[in-house]
Amino acid sequence: MGKPSLPETAAADGPHVPVLLDEVLSGLMPVAESRIVDGTFGAGGYSRALLEAGAHVIGIDRDPSVAPHVTALKADFPDRFNFVAGTFSELDTLAADFGPIHAVVLDIGVSSMQLDEADRGFSFMRDGPLDMRMSRAGESAADLVNTLPQDDLANLLYAFGEERKSRRIAQFIVAARADGPIATTLQLARIIEKAIGRKPGDAHPATRSFQALRIAVNGEFDQLVEGLFAAERLLGEGGRLAVVSFHSLEDRIVKRFFDPDKGAVQASRHLPQAAAEPRRWHPVAKAVKAGSAELGRNPRARSAVLRSAVRTALDARPVRPEGLGVPVVRGAA
Repeated sequence: MGKPSLPETAAADGPHVPVLLDEVLSGLMPVAESRIVDGTFGAGGYSRALLEAGAHVIGIDRDPSVAPHVTALKADFPDRFNFVAGTFSELDTLAADFGPIHAVVLDIGVSSMQLDEADRGFSFMRDGPLDMRMSRAGESAADLVNTLPQDDLANLLYAFGEERKSRRIAQFIVAARADGPIATTLQLARIIEKAIGRKPGDAHPATRSFQALRIAVNGEFDQLVEGLFAAERLLGEGGRLAVVSFHSLEDRIVKRFFDPDKGAVQASRHLPQAAAEPRRWHPVAKAVKAGSAELGRNPRARSAVLRSAVRTALDARPVRPEGLGVPVVRGAA
């Protein structure tokens, strides 16, 4: 069977077209008549493409703002689309009542839909409240920025954002908040730019710090680990899992989840070699990145990496973050 093409209806959605769509569909084939969980529903781009290809889809998302997209798909595909509110970390429980599941797709991180909404506080390019909560509940980015001790804030920015200048940024944030709370995205972005400067042609200096705060606010690494193991529990032999990630920390976790030997500690050559862990996923496809055509129409695809694999018959593993390279904030309880 040939490579599926991007549906015209999805292409018409403009900025909400999901990245690597053709490649995701290929990684989940056969799609027609399959029951597929879209664990990160968002604006419904993957779900719509899967439905148009003949799949039955269960969408999952914790963001209440996805409701209009859910309503649209329910109207277009009343017999083949269902939606459950929740996090993809519990997708095996949320999808338990829909019968055998043949595939799962996850698109990790913030969506273009969320970035476009200034009042969500995800973007340093639009002024809005410093929020970043995907579920619109719980601790916000403003809470972290205004209450964390300087060392803890620096450690968070370094661990979750790989920000090398985290200590200087934290110092400037703490000095600024002494004059009053840091309440908006542009306010924080200006403080970070003042702290570390900005060179022409480089990424915005706030990029890594905003990433770190968003990951912390939404517990994204914990969600990812739990979601991967939930998919392993949910899928039977031959089930397919496709995961799109957007930065190296996420991609490392996915890569080591599919192939535990990638994260294994190398033993001394003088000691007996440990046996390789039995494979829960095989074959594991090579990592895929966007081609020039997609990059031309969707710059967000620049950092996207797709990894996919097929479930073997072995029993699912217990949840075990060790060996996956999950970042840890130094000094955190």
